[in-house]
Amino acid sequence: MYPVAAFAPGNYRFVPGVLPYSRAVAAMPGFRIQRVQFSRPAPLAEGFARIEQAQGCRPADHCVCSCELRSPAPYPSISGFRSFNELYIATLARWKIYDGVTNPVTRCNLCPTFDPPSEPSFHSFSYTVQDTASLRSFVLAGAWDAPDGMGP
Repeated sequence: MYPVAAFAPGNYRFVPGVLPYSRAVAAMPGFRIQRVQFSRPAPLAEGFARIEQAQGCRPADHCVCSCELRSPAPYPSISGFRSFNELYIATLARWKIYDGVTNPVTRCNLCPTFDPPSEPSFHSFSYTVQDTASLRSFVLAGAWDAPDGMGP
């Protein structure tokens, strides 16, 4: 059984994971998770800028709870994977979602075989919205069940 923590500013609960992502998120009562898929892959910096401008999303209010990313190919080394994560984690820290220790946001990072992006890109993201009539909603990370200490 995994522990569950609350990320009250974002109106969701999460199961802690490793630095780049949490294992799962679930909207708190009175909220639901809204998913937005980009019409085309958005490179990381552009994707973060578009999230900041998204209607209804409140990055400054910590609402982002999940990111679905696409990469051109698997990273051949842990240092390459760490470099990839620098912009990602720095942005979540600037939004005051990542506190330097815990990252409540889930993530899925796939490397498509057909038509891969030319650089790491956003496919979609999810955020919480107030909805008192909604059913419970949740998102699992791409590797939610990866054992701790097993690498990236």
